[in-house]
Amino acid sequence: MDYTVKSASGYDEKIGELVFMLEHVREGTLQATSGLNLEQLDSMGHGMANSAGALLAHIASIEKVHQLISFENRDFNDAELKEWGTAIELGANAREIICGYPLAHYTEKLASVRAVTLRELKAKNDSWLYGERRWPNGVAYNMYYLWFHVLEDEISHRGQIRSMAGRLLEVEERV
Repeated sequence: MDYTVKSASGYDEKIGELVFMLEHVREGTLQATSGLNLEQLDSMGHGMANSAGALLAHIASIEKVHQLISFENRDFNDAELKEWGTAIELGANAREIICGYPLAHYTEKLASVRAVTLRELKAKNDSWLYGERRWPNGVAYNMYYLWFHVLEDEISHRGQIRSMAGRLLEVEERV
């Protein structure tokens, strides 16, 4: 593995660097979840509030809503909120609803959302990253920050998944 940030081919320089980071982070997430079975994906683990499967669904939903905000300048509509809302919010509702799916279900959702992100970013230029907008409360943000948040959210939840998977493996080894 190469540990130097480079601009992905086919993108403006800064967007290409962002794409490189998005893909690098995703590779780590896929490695961290590789081989998890249904029981492991659905387990909350000791002291964990969400399952690994729910966290993977959340990672996809965060990227999806950031696509809408940055590429379409809008939030989820009612139909999208119905599809993605539980994964965005997590918690008790997600614990009941986001379960019973194999790893392929989550990795396919992650891949389909990412394909849209890459297609849309290819059509943007670096100045787009720095374009400012305002949230309804008046706080400024730019596209670079939105996509930084996608990265930090995935990295954070991947850490939770790794911790959970490590504990589950320890329990399985003791049994």
